[in-house]
Amino acid sequence: MTELCDRLTEIRRRMAAACARASRAPADVELIAVSKTFDADTVAQAADCGQRSFGESYMQEAIDKIGLAETLAATRLDWHFIGPIQGNKCRALAGAFAWAHGVDRLKIAERLSSLRGDDQPPLNVCVQVNISSEDSKAGVPVAEVAALCTAIRALPNLHLRGLMCIPAPVDDPEASRPAFRAMRHLRERLIAEAVVDGASFDTLSMGMSDDFEVAIEEGATLIRVGSAIFGSRRG
Repeated sequence: MTELCDRLTEIRRRMAAACARASRAPADVELIAVSKTFDADTVAQAADCGQRSFGESYMQEAIDKIGLAETLAATRLDWHFIGPIQGNKCRALAGAFAWAHGVDRLKIAERLSSLRGDDQPPLNVCVQVNISSEDSKAGVPVAEVAALCTAIRALPNLHLRGLMCIPAPVDDPEASRPAFRAMRHLRERLIAEAVVDGASFDTLSMGMSDDFEVAIEEGATLIRVGSAIFGSRRG
C-alpha cells in the first residue's frame, strides 16, 4: 500500500504544480482514480490513502466491486461511470453511480433520468464532446452541444454539470492543448449565451495519465488518472 500512496502523493504534487502554473487553486481540480480492472481491495487501499473518487467503465465489474470496496474502505466513495453508455447499462448506472461522464445522446439522458430513484439525489452528468471531430470517436459534435445541454436541463433527475472529452491520441501531451482549450472556450460560450446555468455548469472532465497536467493548465476540473496510480491495467 505504501507504493500506491506514494503514487497518489506524486500525482497530487503534479496536479498542484500544474495549478500553480495556471494560477489556479489546487482545490479546484479533483482527481478521479480510474480503477477499472482493479479489485475492491485495491480500491480500498487507495481510499485508505485519502482517495475518494473512482472511475469505472465496465459495468458488471463495477457493480460487483462497489459495495465490497466501500465495505473494505469503511467509507462512502464517489463513483463515476466514465465509459460509453449503452441503453442496457442505464439501469445499473442510474442506481449505483453519482456521475455519468459519457452522455452524448438525448435518448440515453432520458433513460437515465427515468431510472434514477426518487430517493437518490440527481445524477451528475457531463456531455461528452467529440472535440477532435474523429469519425470513430464517441461524443456529440460541437455544433450540437448546446441543443443537447438544453434538453438535458429539462430532465428532472439529472444535474447537468459540464462537459467531457477524450481528444485524439497523440505522442506529445502538448498536442492535446488545443483540444482542451477548445473545451474551455466551449464551456465559456455556453455560459455566456445562457444555454446553461454558469453557477452549476462547473465541470470540465478532461485529461488522463499522459496529459492531465496540460488539461489542468487549460481548465480541467476533473481529471481521470488510472495507470499512473495503479500501474498497468489488469485483465
